[in-house]
Amino acid sequence: MAPKISKNETRFGTPLSGFEIMNIISSANAASESNENAPHVGLMGLPDQGSKFFGRWQGPYEIVEKVDDVNYRVQQQGKRKPYQVYHVNLIKPWKDRDAENCIKCQGDEWPNEKRDQCLPKVLEFISYQNDTMASVFSGISVFGCLVTSFIFRIFVFYRDTPIVKANNRNLSYLLLVSIILSFRSIFLFLGRPSDVTCRLRETSFGIFFSVAISSLLAKTIMVCVAFKSTKPGSPWRKWLSVKLPYTIVLLCSSIQIVICVTWLSVSPQFQDLDSQSYPGKIIIQCNEGSDICFYSMLGYMGLLAAVSFVLAFMVRTLPDSFNEAKYITFSMLLFCSVWISMIPAYLSTKGKYMVVVEIFAVMSSSAGLLVCVFFPKCFIILFRSEMNRKTDLLGKGKE
Repeated sequence: MAPKISKNETRFGTPLSGFEIMNIISSANAASESNENAPHVGLMGLPDQGSKFFGRWQGPYEIVEKVDDVNYRVQQQGKRKPYQVYHVNLIKPWKDRDAENCIKCQGDEWPNEKRDQCLPKVLEFISYQNDTMASVFSGISVFGCLVTSFIFRIFVFYRDTPIVKANNRNLSYLLLVSIILSFRSIFLFLGRPSDVTCRLRETSFGIFFSVAISSLLAKTIMVCVAFKSTKPGSPWRKWLSVKLPYTIVLLCSSIQIVICVTWLSVSPQFQDLDSQSYPGKIIIQCNEGSDICFYSMLGYMGLLAAVSFVLAFMVRTLPDSFNEAKYITFSMLLFCSVWISMIPAYLSTKGKYMVVVEIFAVMSSSAGLLVCVFFPKCFIILFRSEMNRKTDLLGKGKE
């Protein structure tokens, strides 16, 4: 004789509370009457794979329809028959215990692999302690400053020689100082960013490069004016004054200074924490404040470089045994190439690699100006002193 099964017991040997389940299902049905599309889920008492005489709670599955007072239609994905009708005693309410016990991590934390503990996020920036790039960039910056300082001392020591005096030695001094400051501005990009360093890094290299390019522009204009004024009665002679190159440098640099001061006044840069781009990391970076001011600064610097390149290219073939304009042409070509390629690379990177792109652009531009403009002069001063004579510079040294 088969054993009797009590009202609150399944054939799988698992006791159930019929009243409690009925109460929950009734609540679910009441909710479904107000919102028919609202899904309700439950665990089903199904036979175990090892033995059909024993069962276990499986699921959760979605309860899609109430057939009658004690039977419900349940959707079971992956089964041969996706929709089955079950008695209420085989249905158990399901609760997401993980969701109930879940504690949301704070902004500077993220969950571990088991998702049972919050761990602090890693701070990412170009650190002097943990990042090799900081050491490499620091070394290159110091080396560039030392080389530029050495060239500066050479020009001061040979300041009375014709090749140093040929294209306004004071502009050469100003250009060398600007290159030194450009190399030193790299240190503002290294280490943990702060509001002060964020406000100085962009504006500083923008002003330094504007002064450098303005000096090259003044040199190029003076070369052009000097050859235009060689003809008797030329109106260009009145422009051969000492004040003209300094006026050009002051005027061109002042526009960039106004842009940077307006930038700092209207929407200054500040330290920003990006915790969304990469999981488990907080990127400490500089927010530019105003993209319009940032690209205005870069755009004006590019405009100066383009004008200098065009003028230097036009006067590069003027007759002279040492025409500095052709070296300015190469330097401006390199400068424009670096910054044109920098913009898409800058926009396509995130985090500290955006800073790496900027540092590379600053270093390449500074090194390009130094090598293209001053290395040929230093070679003549140190190794070809016989060419450092006024007769050679005027083209009269050859017989």
